[in-house]
Amino acid sequence: MKRGSSGRIDFISPLPCPYNYGAADRFIGLEGDLLDALVLGPRRSFGSRFRTRAWGAVTFTDRGMSDDKLICSECAPSTEQRDRVLQFFRVYARCKGLLNAWRGRAGRNACDGWCDAQDAIARATPRTPDWTGPRVGF
Repeated sequence: MKRGSSGRIDFISPLPCPYNYGAADRFIGLEGDLLDALVLGPRRSFGSRFRTRAWGAVTFTDRGMSDDKLICSECAPSTEQRDRVLQFFRVYARCKGLLNAWRGRAGRNACDGWCDAQDAIARATPRTPDWTGPRVGF
């Protein structure tokens, strides 16, 4: 299940995500929701909170909106792990495109490649106490 920042289920995937998918809740991403974070390594329990290091980011476009995804783990991802993450997001972009078409939501969906984690964080906005959720419905 993919949940939004509100905790509500956004959609149920026919395939499980091979990664821990969450958010760096101190930042708001370019699309107005919490900055997404994908954590490599063993499965974490739902709702767990922890600190880890961001080694890079994938820039993803969903319905024409840029949405960086931090790629985190205890140690630097290998070239093979990085390639697998990019392949996952290429497939994910196709799936999101189909889901968005079914939902009647127009816009480009694509994996736009790997970037430095600091660049993704610099594009984000620090979360303030008055943030109440994303401006756009997902």
